Amino acid sequence: MQYNDLRSPLKDFVDETNALLETEKGEAGLLTRVGESMQKLVARDDWLATEFARPHPEFYQQHLLYADPDDRFSIVSFVWGPGQQTPIHDHTVWGVIGMLRGAEIAQNYEIAADGTPNPVGEEVRLTPGVVEFVSPSIGDVHKVKNALDNQVSISIHAYGANIGAVKRHVFPVDGGAPKEFISGYSNTGSQDLSG
Repeated sequence: MQYNDLRSPLKDFVDETNALLETEKGEAGLLTRVGESMQKLVARDDWLATEFARPHPEFYQQHLLYADPDDRFSIVSFVWGPGQQTPIHDHTVWGVIGMLRGAEIAQNYEIAADGTPNPVGEEVRLTPGVVEFVSPSIGDVHKVKNALDNQVSISIHAYGANIGAVKRHVFPVDGGAPKEFISGYSNTGSQDLSG
């Protein structure tokens, strides 16, 4: 299936998210409904183009799949090679994460007054079809890694902004001031889903 097909799972997700942003007034309802739509998207593993599923030998990849023209939301694929992981980081906007292929392990954190990140709860293992949420209102700081040491894992993320342009933070393991960053994207463009 190609992205330029009139109806693709990704285009359906974009259309549903657009409609939800028009009708859902509260974040809790929006997350629930976008999560339901994300579950439909990651229930199939036949739509992600190869160029958005390639790992890098050293770094995880964040490929832009779609950016709303008004920056209300964006959709990315995260591609994890064996052993790859993020630092402890935040998002500053809502996010819905759906596991497409392989598995991830996420650990949530709270940041102490001195800047030290403290784990909250148990690690969460995401397997295909599982959906998770992040938001400043429900918990926004975590660390994520590929749960598999012998294969690539891929998750699909929807965020409540153009996540590649949002100022975010990395939190040093031993505390202190967070480091600000803007992630950008591993690729240079997104798909035209206007068809």
